[in-house]
Amino acid sequence: MFWVIVLVLVAAVLAYRWRVPLLAKVLGQSPDRIQRQLGRRKR
Repeated sequence: MFWVIVLVLVAAVLAYRWRVPLLAKVLGQSPDRIQRQLGRRKR
C-alpha cells in the first residue's frame, strides 16, 4: 500500500512539472499557447 501512495505522488509531481507539454499533446494545441494561458491564470 505504501508503494502505491509513493507512485501516485511521484506521478503527480512529474505531471505537474511537465504539465505544458502534456496539455499540449492532450489538447492538440501549441505549447506556447498553453504557457500563455497558464501564465494568465496565475495573475
